[in-house]
Amino acid sequence: MKHSEGHVTHEIEHGIATIEFFHPSSNALPSAILTDLAKTINDVGIDNRVKVIVLRSSGDRAFCAGASFDELMAIANVEQGTKFFSGFAQVINAMRKCHKLIIGRVQGKAVGGGVGVIAATDYAIATEESSVKLSELAVGIGPFVVGPAVERKIGVSGYSQLAIDATEWRSAEWAKRHGLYSEIYKTISEVDDSVNSLADKLAHSSPEAMAQLKKVFWQGTDHWDTLLSDRAAISGRLVLSDFTRNAINAFKSKPAKQG
Repeated sequence: MKHSEGHVTHEIEHGIATIEFFHPSSNALPSAILTDLAKTINDVGIDNRVKVIVLRSSGDRAFCAGASFDELMAIANVEQGTKFFSGFAQVINAMRKCHKLIIGRVQGKAVGGGVGVIAATDYAIATEESSVKLSELAVGIGPFVVGPAVERKIGVSGYSQLAIDATEWRSAEWAKRHGLYSEIYKTISEVDDSVNSLADKLAHSSPEAMAQLKKVFWQGTDHWDTLLSDRAAISGRLVLSDFTRNAINAFKSKPAKQG
């Protein structure tokens, strides 16, 4: 699925479905990309040809810049705000409900919603450059929708560190130590080798056993449809504040830089 800016694509080969998302703004996630990503994960998840899923983004630097600031600034009321943040809820819930194990291939930095996407994978493999940051509090929102996925993966302590110290990057080593990443490597090539090796092993494993294992991993999250919807409403209200508008404008006016 392609848009005027960005796309979500997928291909299936030898039992491995590779889903890729792209946006020119460091793989940000506007509503259209979120909608297509959730739909693609749902569709691939029920495809009998697929044994395992690899989730990746395009390019060789940023994995995901999180929410689109342009779209955040265009939100005019609570309903629109809730709808926008519900897009992140739909992606996380699609990953949670998918019967297939999802390998995250992380080639660079991740911010906000991007960290939530990584946390919702079942096994993430990243480069040493793949630092993470939950920047939401710095713009007056807070990582409410992605919070349950991040907390589930790295615990309350790790989640609170990311959420409270919202302007600082945490290294890939920090993320691995806290359980967000399962493996980290120096180069993207090494990451790809590891991702391909694991995906091939899982493609030859028992689909039923993997589906039951995934159910065990996600036990206790059946209420997330409601929980994440409620969290989206909180963010949808906060994004309308003068604090958030001013903070986003200040951020956008800074000279562009990587990381």
